Amino acid sequence: MKTVLKIVKKEFLQFRRDPKMFAIILIAPIVELVLLGFAVNMDVELIKLAVWDQDKTEESREFINRFSATNYFQIIDYVDNYNDFQSLIEKGSVLVGVVIPTNFEKNLELQRENKVQIIFDGSDGNKASIASGYIGKIFANYNKAKLSEKSQQYGVLSASMKNIESRNRSWFNPELKTRIFMVPGIVALLLSIITLILTSLAIVKEKEIGTLEQIIVTPIKSWELILGKLIPFVILGFVAVFLVLFAMVQIFDIQIKGSLTFLLLSSFFYNFSTLGLGIFVSTISKTQQQAMMISIFAILLPMVYLSGFAFPIENMPTIIQGISFLIPLTYFMEIIRGIILKGNGFAELWVQLIILIIIGTLLLALSSYRFQKRIE
Repeated sequence: MKTVLKIVKKEFLQFRRDPKMFAIILIAPIVELVLLGFAVNMDVELIKLAVWDQDKTEESREFINRFSATNYFQIIDYVDNYNDFQSLIEKGSVLVGVVIPTNFEKNLELQRENKVQIIFDGSDGNKASIASGYIGKIFANYNKAKLSEKSQQYGVLSASMKNIESRNRSWFNPELKTRIFMVPGIVALLLSIITLILTSLAIVKEKEIGTLEQIIVTPIKSWELILGKLIPFVILGFVAVFLVLFAMVQIFDIQIKGSLTFLLLSSFFYNFSTLGLGIFVSTISKTQQQAMMISIFAILLPMVYLSGFAFPIENMPTIIQGISFLIPLTYFMEIIRGIILKGNGFAELWVQLIILIIIGTLLLALSSYRFQKRIE
């Protein structure tokens, strides 16, 4: 065990002598969390609107004011024809156009059907879908207000007739902010980047400068070398986790609702996967540039796209879903979001944890065996 500790000490001495690596481990995770946390935001908080009011009555103006009275819509322009709508949408000046027909007020008084046309810029489907939801709520509130007004005016509804109302509540993320959902995923992503890339680069660097061959000719056993190489990255991985979790709480005010101990335990087993993949990359790479390219394009990008970090797995084709269930980050995403946002524990997440342990152990064992054979 003394040999392993000496290798661990050597690794930390190398980190201390490399200021760039030190910055990558301690500073880069916080910078990345802040940048991604503020940048990765799919909420639609300002929708630019154009209006074509063909009725120009008091009632139509009241209806238009319901848009501007919210915090989501900003009326940019009033137009007189569809060509103006097209020009504004093509330029990206507005996302939504509202066309109020003639006789809007008259039809409302006579309780006739009123059709208000809503035109969306559908090039960004996510924004258009969210804007459609906001507009639907405005229509529902407007109809409800008019129904109540008519019932009081004409006594159409008796006291026994009650309106059906929906009272919605959102648990775990009451304001439905994208950032609340994305930031815990960014924590998992940063842990993946640090442990995977640093492991592969550190071992390949030893190849490049020739020190790995010098270590091989010593009486050090292969398992001691592997263990001595991995322990520093496990420690550094936990340091990175503490740093980004602290930044998450302090900067974004996202509290950890579940057990921190369970989160750290899950992170420890997830490290098996990333360290194993890092060792594997080191065995097929001859230079640090190769290790970096393979780590990013062959491993990290597919993990990000297929793990549920940004795109729902259930929306993917069946064959792609099958691939995503082989990715360890998929299960770690469920664990870290469940712990931080919902306060889940072992009772709710034991299946994901067991699968994570199995995948991580297999990856680490197979990669270590391949690395050991390369040493021999």
